[in-house]
Amino acid sequence: MAVLGSGPAGFYGAYKVMQGIKNAKVDMYEQLPVPFGLVRYGVAPDHPEVKHCQEKFTEVASSPDFTFIGNIKVGQDVSLKSIANHYDAVLFAYGASRDRKLGIPGEDRLNGIYSARDFVGWYNGLPEFSGLTPRLDLGDTAVVVGQGNVALDVARILLKDVDSLRTTDMTDQALATLAKSKIKRVRVVGRRGPMQVAFTIREVRELMKLPSVAFKPIHHNLLPPSLTNLPRTAKRLTKLLMEGSTSTLAHAEKSWSLDFLLSPVRFLATSSTSPSQLEAIEFARTKLVGSDPFDPAARVETSTDHETIPTSLAFRSIGYQSEPLPGMDELGIHFDTKRGIITNDYYGRLLSSMHSLDAEQPLPGMYCAGWVKRGPAGVIANTMEDSFATAEAVIADWNNNAPFLDGGDGWETFKKDCLAKGVRTVSWEDWLRIDAAEKTRGKAMGKEREKFTNPRDMLDVLD
Repeated sequence: MAVLGSGPAGFYGAYKVMQGIKNAKVDMYEQLPVPFGLVRYGVAPDHPEVKHCQEKFTEVASSPDFTFIGNIKVGQDVSLKSIANHYDAVLFAYGASRDRKLGIPGEDRLNGIYSARDFVGWYNGLPEFSGLTPRLDLGDTAVVVGQGNVALDVARILLKDVDSLRTTDMTDQALATLAKSKIKRVRVVGRRGPMQVAFTIREVRELMKLPSVAFKPIHHNLLPPSLTNLPRTAKRLTKLLMEGSTSTLAHAEKSWSLDFLLSPVRFLATSSTSPSQLEAIEFARTKLVGSDPFDPAARVETSTDHETIPTSLAFRSIGYQSEPLPGMDELGIHFDTKRGIITNDYYGRLLSSMHSLDAEQPLPGMYCAGWVKRGPAGVIANTMEDSFATAEAVIADWNNNAPFLDGGDGWETFKKDCLAKGVRTVSWEDWLRIDAAEKTRGKAMGKEREKFTNPRDMLDVLD
């Protein structure tokens, strides 16, 4: 089986298939020279315990039936069809490569507006965003549009004492930029109310406990008068929001707030002095509709009332989105561009049409897992469960003699074609050398590791 992507979805899927099918061989393809995907480049540097799953992934990679092939771009260095020709099955587990846009005036024109995904990738050392130069020194207020866990990650990194981050694996470049930051206040803005937020208890609790950082209390009208009938998780989260921060606004150096019932309308620039620099965001006020405004699924209506929030720094954090790989059409794979997922039967079997769930059989030997299967939501544990479910479908199909691809010897024969094309690949042993070099660099700085942010530098370790 070929696995496309080396993040949690790929590794958990590989692990389960290797466990469930005797002598199963898995080849994992990754476009970067290094593995682990979102665990390496998406998990916050101050959450090292979340990265412990890398130990399990390393255990999977140690199997003689597993091969890691890094630094290879499917659809560019090699075609998707050529990979499919060498395997019994292909598992698409490459995640979400771009963020969703707001689609409002000024978003693509003004300086000072960043994608939360880009910002997170930048401070985590993702090569794609190593050239990002966020200006955190132009004003004291930042606005984050969106109220999920990534939005709170951005807020926490902006507000946290930079010295507390110096021993993490955050890049030295990011630490230097954060040290010059003038941000004192972060406003995390959402279209709906506090009972509809997407972030989790852990994320908000961590922000509430930041030293010398105060939380602006939420107006009581936005919270339910009684917590008695709330589900356990909602009750705990609401209680946490009501209790607020350990620091008070009167004595804290920095602050943050959750601003509700505001929908962004447009980004505004300074009219005369700097016409290309963000100066403010205009929002339309919204209101919750329906019989129960505290229903987690409650919807909103946009009003004609507007509010403008001055800021020189804004982040959009309204979700990620997967994109199709070149060559999917040639294999009959349907990608649902509206939902940003590969069309599948909910168990991970690929379908050739969004209408084919009941009309035809799944595509033989084609599967998907993770965000490209169900959309970008949930934490790593959710991805693990989702990948296990897809792996169970692979195992069941194999045991039931369902149709698969024509098969082949996988990387053993395919690597000859890649070498003939001049494609330079990275093995697991090569990654371990890169890993050791990063740790050596980090040790000299008093931190766990200093990541290479340029693939060329990673490959130079191997030369």
